[in-house]
Amino acid sequence: MSDSAILKTSRLTPVGARRASLWREIFRARWAYLFVAPFFVFFALFSLYPVLFSLYLSLTEWKGLGPINFVGLDNYQRLLNDTIFRQAMLNGVLLFIMYVPLMTLLALVLAVILNSKRVRGFRIFRTIIFIPYVTNMVAAGFAFRLLLNQSDGLINQMLAVVDIPPVPWLESIAGARVSLCLLIVWAWLGYNMVLMLAGLQTIPADLTEAAQIDGANYVQSFMYITIPLMRPVLTFSIVLSTMGSFGLFTEVSILTNGGGPINATITPIVDIFNQAFVNFRLGYASAMAYVYFAFIFVLTLFQMRYLSRTEET
Repeated sequence: MSDSAILKTSRLTPVGARRASLWREIFRARWAYLFVAPFFVFFALFSLYPVLFSLYLSLTEWKGLGPINFVGLDNYQRLLNDTIFRQAMLNGVLLFIMYVPLMTLLALVLAVILNSKRVRGFRIFRTIIFIPYVTNMVAAGFAFRLLLNQSDGLINQMLAVVDIPPVPWLESIAGARVSLCLLIVWAWLGYNMVLMLAGLQTIPADLTEAAQIDGANYVQSFMYITIPLMRPVLTFSIVLSTMGSFGLFTEVSILTNGGGPINATITPIVDIFNQAFVNFRLGYASAMAYVYFAFIFVLTLFQMRYLSRTEET
């Protein structure tokens, strides 16, 4: 190093020296930063910017065109009196209660059966149960509408054979919710079963065999060994189902025409979509989206903390 360079370096303050060293390191790794830059550029454009812009929109009134009017917290105040949004959040809770315990139990039972060494050709059965998950939901929704039609649906025709009057599956509040839950269970049972099956296959068989040698029967070994070891998988499945209960869109749009009857099956995502792209109230829809996100975040955090605490105890 020349005398001038040594003199220039010695004159730098500690902060300036650290900055100079940082820029030298960045310059040395310039090609590595160049190759990873596209990810951060696209993340900033298509993820970070929409999140920040929607946060700003939640404080404004805007129809997508024209000037943006700043209104402060008025949109959040209107949400307190929005009966449709409250009904949508309530529907998410009701749907969760109606189908998540049933679907989780069925998925666990099917996974246990397919994980048994006595079942031959379990890959065929696993594929058959998993097929509804990869089926197009629009086509499945229309198929369920044809099956559950009150006047000439196949289900009501089968009930008429045993002199049962037609059931308003999609025309009544209770029937629409039950029909939606049936569609969700049919579509997502295979996915949750694969999760449970993957969790069961990670449990060493030696643990169950040792418990049975000590005198435990199959039910006891399942309840006190398999279930505790499966708790992380069960937690993951329940958390995903929770978010799915509040985030249903395609199923609701096709099966119940966007949340009918009388908003009995409308979900927060459908309500947000209607406000944003039907009523063009983008600011109000952004406020709804942030309230919805905060609710889901708190609920998910509570579930994970409660289940992990249960696991520790």
